[in-house]
Amino acid sequence: MANSKILHHPFFIVAIKLIFLFSIVTSNNYYYQSMSPTIAGFGEEKFTHLHFYFHDICSGPKPSTVYVAEPNGKGHNCLPFGTVVAIDDPLTVGPERDSKLVGKAQGLYASISQEDMGLMMMMTLAFEEGVFNESTLSILARNMIVRHPVREMAIVGGTGEFRFARGYAHSKFHSVNFTTGDATVEYDVFVFHY
Repeated sequence: MANSKILHHPFFIVAIKLIFLFSIVTSNNYYYQSMSPTIAGFGEEKFTHLHFYFHDICSGPKPSTVYVAEPNGKGHNCLPFGTVVAIDDPLTVGPERDSKLVGKAQGLYASISQEDMGLMMMMTLAFEEGVFNESTLSILARNMIVRHPVREMAIVGGTGEFRFARGYAHSKFHSVNFTTGDATVEYDVFVFHY
């Protein structure tokens, strides 16, 4: 009975398909082969909208952002050109910091503009709740935080439920304190995935 359950488990079936796929690819002299995504277990493409709040916390006893590098002379604003920041920012259902946690934004951002407050975002949205638990989305994009009230950033990939993800994220300030650097940012993410 236990062997029957194992043989019909979705992960076992995908593993067998991948072994078959690997044997096909390695049995010829080609380094690539075009094939249907269904061989690897991918079904119909989905389109998902996510809505959450990103909390960039610079102040207090347990900040979620840490300055990794700052330019000499620092400049005139809170994120002078050349600043690099590591983040482990909470993502919540509502704008309050104690709202239900759905994941973390983890990665780096760097100040990339000499004239405006512009950032290069290199981060992974790691979800910890519901159907997307242990799934991620990756953002790699320019974020001109003062010039545009709503910024658009590219979703360049994902894992888990978001395999082969592509799409975009809209972000806008819900609240920001330019003295402390603390900000709550509302995100709307639109993503195609399998």
